[in-house]
Amino acid sequence: MAKIIYTLTDEAPMLATYSFLPIIQAYAKTAGVDVETRDISLAARIISQFPERLTDEQRQGDALAELGALAKTPEANIIKLPNISASMPQLKAAVKELQSHGYDLPEYPDSPSTDAERDVKARYDKVKGSAVNPVLREGNSDRRAPLSVKNYARKHPHRMGAWTADSKTNVATMGVDDFRSNEKTVVVPADDTLRIEFVGADGQAQVLRQSIPVLAGEVVDGTVLHVAALHEFLAAQIARAEAEGVLFSVHLKATMMKISDPILFGHVIRAFFPRVFERFGADLKAAGLDPANGLNGILQGLATLPNGDEIKAAFDQGIADGPDLAMVDSDKGVTNLHVPSDVIVDASMPAMIRTSGHMWGPDGDEHDTLAVIPDSSYAGIYQAVLDDCRANGAFDPATMGSVPNVGLMAQAAEEYGSHDKTFEVPGDGLVRVVNQAGETLIEHEVATGDIWRACQTKDVPIRDWVKLAVTRARASQTPAVFWLDETRAHDATLIGLVRTYLAEHDTEGLQIEIMSPVDAMAFSLERIRRGDDTISVTGNVLRDYLTDLFPIMELGTSAKMLSVVPLINGGGLFETGAGGSAPKHVSQLVEQDYLRWDSLGEFLALAVSFEHLATQTGNARAQILADTLDRATGTFLDENKSPGRKLGSIDNRGSHFYLAKYWADELAAQTDDAELAAAFAGLAATLGGAEETIVAELIEPQGTAVDIGGYYHPDAAKTEAVMRPSHTLNEALATL
Repeated sequence: MAKIIYTLTDEAPMLATYSFLPIIQAYAKTAGVDVETRDISLAARIISQFPERLTDEQRQGDALAELGALAKTPEANIIKLPNISASMPQLKAAVKELQSHGYDLPEYPDSPSTDAERDVKARYDKVKGSAVNPVLREGNSDRRAPLSVKNYARKHPHRMGAWTADSKTNVATMGVDDFRSNEKTVVVPADDTLRIEFVGADGQAQVLRQSIPVLAGEVVDGTVLHVAALHEFLAAQIARAEAEGVLFSVHLKATMMKISDPILFGHVIRAFFPRVFERFGADLKAAGLDPANGLNGILQGLATLPNGDEIKAAFDQGIADGPDLAMVDSDKGVTNLHVPSDVIVDASMPAMIRTSGHMWGPDGDEHDTLAVIPDSSYAGIYQAVLDDCRANGAFDPATMGSVPNVGLMAQAAEEYGSHDKTFEVPGDGLVRVVNQAGETLIEHEVATGDIWRACQTKDVPIRDWVKLAVTRARASQTPAVFWLDETRAHDATLIGLVRTYLAEHDTEGLQIEIMSPVDAMAFSLERIRRGDDTISVTGNVLRDYLTDLFPIMELGTSAKMLSVVPLINGGGLFETGAGGSAPKHVSQLVEQDYLRWDSLGEFLALAVSFEHLATQTGNARAQILADTLDRATGTFLDENKSPGRKLGSIDNRGSHFYLAKYWADELAAQTDDAELAAAFAGLAATLGGAEETIVAELIEPQGTAVDIGGYYHPDAAKTEAVMRPSHTLNEALATL
């Protein structure tokens, strides 16, 4: 039987799965397609690391590793929903919840001193940050807004805040002594094994990473950000925000960049509260209160300190003395510095741009903001958008063009800071990358506390990326721009490779350009204001940033993007959008039994998954399911059946009912397979006739608190009961 793997993940997407998956499985079975699940949630990934400590009933296999192996095969057909890229506070919270559920898990050792503790830390570190995507993404990324979604956005444009020419919102970035400016790059000439080592002032070498296998043609980068320069920069920006009367905010990627950016976040807190750390830094360190985990973690831990009240007062004074901080929740006093995963650059910057260049201040009103993005690698793209909006006003979703993306990400390409090649330097000296022959390939002078990192990009993904860019440019007859900067070491190397590999393809009649990210942004913005489309062809980090930025401007959300990963070995990975708003949706469900999560991304991914399966296996019914689902999604959008904003309207569960109804209607009406049409005729009639009853059953529970048994590890039976409250719908599906 043909098979699709549907991933179980976290937060709102996981909750929605309890409602939508039974519909998928019932419809797919009519085409002889099994839809199986694999649990790659944060909780499941934690559980899989400690089988020896758990009971038989509690143990879970490593589903992520299983899917990683599957992704390398032609048979792979995986639908991947958004998952938590765990920051340290999220990881610890998930462990605590699992312990409360009876799982004998060890505490995370912040400062391991024994081999056993180091082993525990290493296991947990496998789960932290962007642990899922590099394993599954055995292909490059093709992300775009489907025509049905784009047309809907044009007919029903979302609200964009007005811009004024005198807006004082700007981006501040280092430009010197940062990752971009210190980058060095080599192309490895033959298969080899590299190591990373620190050489102290005494000449003694300390191995930081023993063995890094590399392949011929692999691009290897190393770079360092100097923390002394970082502190000078941060002090200047804090003073600048105060002088200009704007909010101070910091925008980092403390989830995906799971080592470098939390360290940077901690430095921002130290810089904002210099007097606190001068007086009480030793006390905080002794108590294990690390600023890298955010201000919230420090404040919560002060209760255990004898001078906790005094330190709390010092933090309060620091907030009062400094510039106004951008707020995550002004009503609750949650600042931009409270939790590192609350203000992720790829989500927070587009939200600011959409809202007139404003963030929320302590007074609960919107204000101009100084957005601090320390590393200058990509900060300039956001400044380019701010300058464009200042000059030309807000974008108009009813007329603007689109910027689809082809992203380099296969085989963990350009995974800056996500893996075990990022280090906080232990002393003054050198960090160097050495090959098996003992030759130094990359070397940097470093000082204590500097952040050094390396990344790898294999040749096969680069070739495939160029091929995919040409394929998409020809398929859509759209200009394609490689966002690469010849003045940056890594990009200069890629430019040479791109030119070489472009020559291997037929590009006659295509407009394919190479521009720096800032120039590419200006070029793309000018075109989308005219209503024209432009394909962005980018590296991995820019892929992440742009596939939030442009969809949020065009569609109001990045969750409505079609995200296809054509796997290099012939399989398919189908991603369903971003999960940045997922935590707020979970809170609302628990408090009000109302889930606002929009599953449109799941609908889009499912259609192309069926289409891929039909192409790979010749299953004609799978193609019918794909075609009818695509038409049903168009009706769903035209009829505006996405989750409403207020209690009393349909939520996520109601949207699933309407998708099921429209899909059944299309299947019953199609003429390619009379037997399949007959199978769905009864269901279509039932769902149509019982529409009022089903909607009433779905809306009736709203307004009361519900118990799902946990945030990271909810109880399956409780969650299913909450997410499937319509007996009429459940019974109708069972008839298939």
